[in-house]
Amino acid sequence: MMDKDLIQQALKTAVDYSKADQLEVLATAGDTALTRYSNNYIHQNVATTNVSLSIRAVVDKRIGYASTNRLDAESIHEMVDKATLIAKHRPPDKDFVSLPKPLPIEQRDMVARSTLEITPEERARAVAQFINVVEPQNLTAAGAYSTGYTIVGVANTLGVNAIGTLSEAELKSVAMSRTSSAFASEISISAAKIDMNTLANTAKAKALASENPVDMKPGKYTVILEPEAVADIVSFLAFAGFSALAFQEGRSFMNGKIGQQIVSPNVSIWDNAFDPGTIGLPFDFEGVPKQKVIFIEDGVAKGVCYDSYTAHKEGKESTGHALPAPNTYGPLPLNLIMGAGDATFDEMVKSSERAVLVSRFHYTNLEDPIRTTLTGMTRDGTFLIENGKIKAAIKNLRFTQSILEALSNVVMVSEDRQLKSAILGGSYVPYLKINEFSFTGATQF
Repeated sequence: MMDKDLIQQALKTAVDYSKADQLEVLATAGDTALTRYSNNYIHQNVATTNVSLSIRAVVDKRIGYASTNRLDAESIHEMVDKATLIAKHRPPDKDFVSLPKPLPIEQRDMVARSTLEITPEERARAVAQFINVVEPQNLTAAGAYSTGYTIVGVANTLGVNAIGTLSEAELKSVAMSRTSSAFASEISISAAKIDMNTLANTAKAKALASENPVDMKPGKYTVILEPEAVADIVSFLAFAGFSALAFQEGRSFMNGKIGQQIVSPNVSIWDNAFDPGTIGLPFDFEGVPKQKVIFIEDGVAKGVCYDSYTAHKEGKESTGHALPAPNTYGPLPLNLIMGAGDATFDEMVKSSERAVLVSRFHYTNLEDPIRTTLTGMTRDGTFLIENGKIKAAIKNLRFTQSILEALSNVVMVSEDRQLKSAILGGSYVPYLKINEFSFTGATQF
């Protein structure tokens, strides 16, 4: 197991050696182990240990990059020289001002011993617990149970020196019958908090309930989205428009909308790595302390998130949302949160005369970032609700829908929220009831 001292020494070696105007070194290291299973059998156990060192050198507004996965001094010096040489031969970036200067960083314990010390045998027993619940019902389980930790360290020649460790345990599993499937997932810093029994029973019940689905014609329906589906659309919404780079380049739906009502007053979305509902380090990949950023408050557009590059272009301070450099995305939020309401899932169902219940979306893609048009399929349990009751399982549907329009039609938000993996880290989101959600295609399964 790698430790912080080893990473800290690598950061110091790079910074002390640098002859560039400015230099940043980002180190990521850690162990990941995975137990994968299908057809109710474990078929793969893998474990990896790796480290990556990325160098960003600045010479007269020219920026060069180099990386290695070796931590000996000679290799680090070689990468510092290479990044500096590359910088000297690149055109200057007139918008670059400076790497960030050091700021106080709040310490946060994000490591659980149960995750660090879990063995392959313990992961196997946990998977067996899941299988033992679904198999007697003639269901087959497939999925993966992963555990591990990551150390992230950032230092630069201006004095930034941040290092933190994060452990993570995650189960993703599908329970299938001949005509149906159901999905269960949970993510936590602690393997001890992954509730296999509850996840298995949830997947079992949904897989049995969604057998023999019936046809449903495409059209506009009221929908109830479970947290898996909500995390998907909120994460794509953030990707489409919450980055300062997208905003500055005029390709964000937030352009010209700051201060305006853009969705239902029931909807608030922000990013906060310190919220107990999320898993996040207290600093970004430039070593800048993360700040809470409100993107949408009571339906009103409030702002976007910044790294040092985009912040300097507007004379602002970074909000601590840098991704590893270089990247073409700019800053992005990795700890999204949607505000809770006061409804329950049962109240959403009982209040629906006719609606579609969506467990999660699959194969989602962004068609138009300005209109926030998203398309994808329902998966692992889609149901028809009539007269306040779940009446039948229905075959999967394709949706093509502006997310801003959907969030404008939110009529109920649950008090319960869940952390779910999405394209941008983890999203802590509720159930949503939405009117006029557009399904544009039907399937035969």
